[in-house]
Amino acid sequence: MAWEMIVNMTSIAAFLPGLDTVFSTQGIMVMLLVAYAGAMWLFLTSAPKVHTVMVSDLEVARQFYEGVLNLPIAEVPLHYYYNYEQSLGATAIDPMYMSANTGMASNPGFAASEGLWYQLKKNTQLHIISGANYGHKERDRHVCFDHDCLEQILMQVQARRLKFKVRRTKPLNFLVKDLDERVIEMAEVSN
Repeated sequence: MAWEMIVNMTSIAAFLPGLDTVFSTQGIMVMLLVAYAGAMWLFLTSAPKVHTVMVSDLEVARQFYEGVLNLPIAEVPLHYYYNYEQSLGATAIDPMYMSANTGMASNPGFAASEGLWYQLKKNTQLHIISGANYGHKERDRHVCFDHDCLEQILMQVQARRLKFKVRRTKPLNFLVKDLDERVIEMAEVSN
């Protein structure tokens, strides 16, 4: 019985001449690499887009994003558990992007999973970290490098009918008041 099976397999292999290369060690390695590339592509395309905002006071930010904007808390995306930002060399924060008042910065060192995580849209998350200096008149300051992120936050502010004032559109800069009447400056850092 087993002998007949082997004979049938060799006759099939005779009609498919490349089949022995597919099942060679090299062929199996190529198939594994293709499967791994497919799995990575699926993982990366399903990962949420993450916008990062640096704030001068993490507790004020928590009150603002949870209490005022009522954003739902999000899970930390899986790719952030593996220091994704560090592998891209994005851990150092250039002091040029901070305000001139350097004595009042919060702790600029952070791990990727630290901070606050909120769901901004279906596949978009907001990562809030400390590291920005206080603004003019000791104003809480939220700094972002992404224009789209601040536009989405401004839409949330408008939807909640909060008091705000757009100071500049390019780079986007606006002021908004929280429930305690604190003025928060939202500033886009232009490259």
